[in-house]
Amino acid sequence: MTQPASPTAPPLSQRSHHPDATAPDGSEIRLLVDARHAATKASLCEVTLPAGQVSRPVWHQTVEEIWYVLEGLGQVWRCPPSGESAAIKPVRVGPGDALTIPTGWRFQFSAEDAAPLRFLCYTSPPWPGPDEAQPAERGGLGRGRFKGPATSLPKYPAA
Repeated sequence: MTQPASPTAPPLSQRSHHPDATAPDGSEIRLLVDARHAATKASLCEVTLPAGQVSRPVWHQTVEEIWYVLEGLGQVWRCPPSGESAAIKPVRVGPGDALTIPTGWRFQFSAEDAAPLRFLCYTSPPWPGPDEAQPAERGGLGRGRFKGPATSLPKYPAA
């Protein structure tokens, strides 16, 4: 009598020493958990913005994000779709802070000069591909300042 095959546990993920991509906002992305790890409802990545840099302002078409700051100090500006950019003040963030980026909201973030801003980013639904993040006409932290061009974030097939 043949025994049924036992299910295989999803593979572990390991943080890459080098970024997997540069996000459209200019930050470095390290993919941690996605469809390759049997995640079907969300994804997780580590985001790093180098010291002294300001991201490009963007907005997401379908995903919402939850951020958890691991290290560094910075500012985050979030503005609802119908909000007036100049009326919204950024918030200061540091290790242990958590926040949301609701779907459709414009956002921009910066890292202070002393150290990079590094945070975990939980995305739901999973990151759909390179066209998800759209440029925002203007942000609340001025013009983006960062190093390097944006590269496409991969789209992984559903598990």
